[in-house]
Amino acid sequence: MSPEFTVRASSHTYPVIIEPGCRHKLYEKINHSYSQYFIITDTNVSPLYLEEVKRSFKKTAVVYTIPAGEGSKSLEQFEKICSFALDHGIDRNSVIIALGGGVVGDIAGFSAASYMRGIDFIQVPTTLLAHDSSVGGKTGINLPGGKNMIGAFHAPKAVMFDPEVFHTLPEREWRSGLAEVIKHGLIYDYSLYSWVCENVSARQVPDTSKLVYLLERSVKVKRAIVESDEKEKGIRAFLNFGHTLGHAIEAEAGYGLWTHGEAVAMGMAFALKVSEEVFQTSLDSGKIINQLEQLGYHTSLPENMNTDRLIDRMKRDKKGINGQIRFVLLEAPERPKLVSVEEGMLRNLIQIGGVK
Repeated sequence: MSPEFTVRASSHTYPVIIEPGCRHKLYEKINHSYSQYFIITDTNVSPLYLEEVKRSFKKTAVVYTIPAGEGSKSLEQFEKICSFALDHGIDRNSVIIALGGGVVGDIAGFSAASYMRGIDFIQVPTTLLAHDSSVGGKTGINLPGGKNMIGAFHAPKAVMFDPEVFHTLPEREWRSGLAEVIKHGLIYDYSLYSWVCENVSARQVPDTSKLVYLLERSVKVKRAIVESDEKEKGIRAFLNFGHTLGHAIEAEAGYGLWTHGEAVAMGMAFALKVSEEVFQTSLDSGKIINQLEQLGYHTSLPENMNTDRLIDRMKRDKKGINGQIRFVLLEAPERPKLVSVEEGMLRNLIQIGGVK
């Protein structure tokens, strides 16, 4: 069976559909009262799936294609999208369809939140990584100094997963998305983490039935958290486990050189070490880090990164307050906690990890 469940946002409740082949019948699953259908996709996804999606529509869809990669989450690209929408008659009764990975979903969602003070949008994720960002209504773009520093909470009208499209993911992109599934397991559902370690390879996309199972379990973790804290005033911050250092690595290296999941996996390995130091406990971090490495992730910090710059970027993280660096740490598996961490401790652990 194809799972279908709902997510409750403050503005409305929306469905999450996980259905193999649903890209071929997207139009019939969408509210047909929209005046225009505006598809935003990227240069990777367009040649693979755009025509299949367009053929499902009984009305002509307007299409805008952004360059693939994190660099497209920019003010410049946002302005181009909004100007294109205005030139093509996209009005308040139109809908934006985000056909792509996390970058497409983030900038399409932010465009929908901002254009004419807000129009509807629908998430159609084509990467495993986007299963995390597509649910929950967070949208955004980057600044040179930090990731997702401009954004809005704008819940989609629907999220539609077609697991069949994941079979075309390159190994690196599949592994990047799997990092977010692992994150959900460590902070909320350790049995999901164990299932991944036993049943999934980061080097090969599993069969469709396993994809459906993995998506349903991981998305339901995200649903449970965002329904309790939609605007990230409390426990939703726990979803940033691994992201404090991860975002700093992405920004310092230059967006696009590290995939988000690669940086988050390294950030999780580091956060496990920080957790053991802060809480003076054992999380058996060596075992978990070894499992991450067996899945194909690098867990040693890059040698070509400067400690001072990483620290500075972590100070500018959105979770920080008054210049304090705050990490999501684990007191135990499934027991995350947001805490301030002393700069000196971080410097010592970074240097032990091999950063200059």
